Amino acid sequence: MQFDHEGRERVVSYQSRQMKPAEKNYPVHDKELLAMRYALIKFRVHLLGERTFALYTDHASLRTAMKSPHLSQRMARWLSFFSEYNFVVHYKPGKTNILADALSRRPDYDPRIALSRQATDDEDEDDRCATCVSLNLTRVTPELCLFDEIVAAYANDPDYADIIAYLRAPSEAALGALSRTKRDHIQRYSMDGDLLLYSIDKFDAPQTVIANDLDLRACIIHEYHDAPIGGHLGRKKTFAAVSRDFFWPHMYKWVRNWVRTCEKCQRV
Repeated sequence: MQFDHEGRERVVSYQSRQMKPAEKNYPVHDKELLAMRYALIKFRVHLLGERTFALYTDHASLRTAMKSPHLSQRMARWLSFFSEYNFVVHYKPGKTNILADALSRRPDYDPRIALSRQATDDEDEDDRCATCVSLNLTRVTPELCLFDEIVAAYANDPDYADIIAYLRAPSEAALGALSRTKRDHIQRYSMDGDLLLYSIDKFDAPQTVIANDLDLRACIIHEYHDAPIGGHLGRKKTFAAVSRDFFWPHMYKWVRNWVRTCEKCQRV
């Protein structure tokens, strides 16, 4: 970021990426440091040198991270990397950090929109693929109108039925009826109407929870991989697309096995 002749902030370049499954389990503090490390790597050629530069974060504790007496092995490795750079960390509240948050606050990442996602015509007729036009693939509505099926599946899954019961009518008795693991993670769940949502922390976009229904999960992966709008992407990109909108345990293994057994993908 740099300032123009009127002193206004102007973004020079944006960088972002999807977190790996293991990284999603990092505590918030480590996620913020991970983002800092990623930015330094991406802009390394511009930042290395004697000149001091400013690094802005909306996580106040990062200002003292370098001086913490209690460091994990991961933190120690990262701090060794940070020592190569000459920078000063400044705190910037999230409500004023709108430029940096633009990439992670896209409205089309709302999981509710995923239930009715639609590919639209390209505004530029010259950019449209003639083959796609002839096959009527420029406007595709995925058959993912599964709202009723998703909600109905919760009642048949004991892993989520009691969580939903607690969220709808919170009480000490309902909380005590949950297993210890569920109690420890109950803050990750919330309700949006009849949909159960999941997010590791409040900074993550919530994902729609899918119950243990094999047919339902297979249908979702089919729409994100096999359907025309899916495009038969590889396991990493397919997982990134599905996990952006939905959550269920061991999803990556599901996607990996699905892509491995996809007949069309194996022909390529």
